[in-house]
Amino acid sequence: MSDADHLNELLGLPAVDFQSGAEGGPRPAADAAAWRVSVDAYEDEQTWEEEFTAFLDEVDPAGVRALIIGQWGESYEETSSYPIGLVIAAADRLTSLEAVFVGDLVQEEAEISWIQQSDVTALLTAFPGLVELGVRGGSDLVFPATKHERLKSLTIEAGGLPAEVVRGVLDSELPALEHLDLWLGVSAYGGDANVSDLAPLLSGTRFPALRHLGLRNSEVQNEIAAAIASAPVVARLTTLDLSCGVLGDEGAAALLEGQPLTHLGALDLHHHFLTEAMERRVVEALEPHGVRVDVSGRCEPWGDRGAAGRYVTVSE
Repeated sequence: MSDADHLNELLGLPAVDFQSGAEGGPRPAADAAAWRVSVDAYEDEQTWEEEFTAFLDEVDPAGVRALIIGQWGESYEETSSYPIGLVIAAADRLTSLEAVFVGDLVQEEAEISWIQQSDVTALLTAFPGLVELGVRGGSDLVFPATKHERLKSLTIEAGGLPAEVVRGVLDSELPALEHLDLWLGVSAYGGDANVSDLAPLLSGTRFPALRHLGLRNSEVQNEIAAAIASAPVVARLTTLDLSCGVLGDEGAAALLEGQPLTHLGALDLHHHFLTEAMERRVVEALEPHGVRVDVSGRCEPWGDRGAAGRYVTVSE
């Protein structure tokens, strides 16, 4: 899967598109798929509410473990509070729900910066058994500090993640959180978080169960790498993902010159601006210790602008 494709799985279950009244063979069992409910705003006659109502009628809602909210209409005009509200209203029927992804749209449906989100923590409040929450899109995204006892995985994909959202996530009490993946994006699309906003996370005082950390798709990737080099949180990680941003030799050198990374199982730096020599240096420093290093996708800056011409994977 590329970095902004439709999900092909959630909660380890294969993604299956629900189609109301579908013919042509039996559907999977309710608990055997991650069900994607979506409509085409320009072709489908059904609204998302009608399609979701049909989903609840045609697939046993009590067995559904994973739900993917796809296109819910003209998503750049209507916020995700519309489908989220309908899912929450069905909480008494979705009694086995463990995972939700909000906004599984690709570029052909809406640019990531056009996806209008809302307060996604309402799902955490409504579903105390949720273990996985994913969100795509940072516009209008709200994530006030919250408390949830069971959430193990949180992913927020954005072309620009507001600092207020980052602070809300990091102020939350999520004692079971093992996997955190934040696409920080660029300031031109609202990504105004800086390294100081990440301090509670990097200090290791938040999320005691954390084992995977992704701080990705950032225009301050080198500054993040430099901070990671001495961040206490790193000692208890098994995987570290600093991919999809503007990482250059200066950031990679800071990583190698900082605290040991040889305890990691994997270090993901794909989509980067490292020289070939630095790529070799990173691999030779870590792979002999059993660290899987991904330095694929070397990029060249736009034009003759040098470091100023570096770019992230996903912005608009």
